[in-house]
Amino acid sequence: MALNPTLQATPTMALSNTVLITGASSGIGATYAQRFAQRRHDLVLVARDAARLQALADTLRTAHGVKVDVLQADLTRPADIARVEARLRDDASISTLINNAGMAQTGGFAAQTADAIDRLITLNTSTPTRLAAAIAPRLAAAGTGAIVNIGSVVGMAPEFGMSVYGATKAFVLFLSQGLALELGPKGVYVQAVLPATTRTEIWERAGMDLSAMPEVMEVGELVDAALVGFDRREAVTIPPLHDDAHWSALDGARQALLGGLRQAHAAPRYQR
Repeated sequence: MALNPTLQATPTMALSNTVLITGASSGIGATYAQRFAQRRHDLVLVARDAARLQALADTLRTAHGVKVDVLQADLTRPADIARVEARLRDDASISTLINNAGMAQTGGFAAQTADAIDRLITLNTSTPTRLAAAIAPRLAAAGTGAIVNIGSVVGMAPEFGMSVYGATKAFVLFLSQGLALELGPKGVYVQAVLPATTRTEIWERAGMDLSAMPEVMEVGELVDAALVGFDRREAVTIPPLHDDAHWSALDGARQALLGGLRQAHAAPRYQR
């Protein structure tokens, strides 16, 4: 996707040291780990599956000679979230947070249980917000660092019929844009990455058949594209969007809408 000036946040800065990645045991998170290890970054890998994390860590240490710590955590559990928050607050070597952990929605809204809704909202919205809040003060004080939040194009498409999942991803986009405006002037780069359907385990866990979907992006291509946006310091990176003029038009329309708001009185069409 061609670089659009409206997507930029801050000038390119030289990041170093450690990258903490959530949901790192497979899929997008594991691929981010591979790519950052190739770039010679040390890593902290966070996920529920300790065995898979350890296997990935061993592979990356051997292949790239980087330091890799494994932090087993279920990011729907308050105690585990708190442990990751503490690591982000206290470990001054961590300069980049990749908020990747997430889950998809199984079935329509009427089929959701209260527990399923709570778990989905916690993992997709509360957890990335809390982790970003844990690291942001330290990065802002240092005047450098990055927070990457993995959203989804579903967050812009209620037509897709994944109401709760889409709402969580709309939250991720809004949060990222707000943080970019707030933290960018302090030297902290914030990126929202919006994939479309990508070949990862998240869909199988949600009971969906990827073979029935007409177009699926390979995870390596998704992460490589996201890292192009990262290197360009885009605020919003949408790898499957081939014409970025559409995003510019959408953002322009949003700003025009805001410019047309008049708070003192209701619009004439609502007056009797």
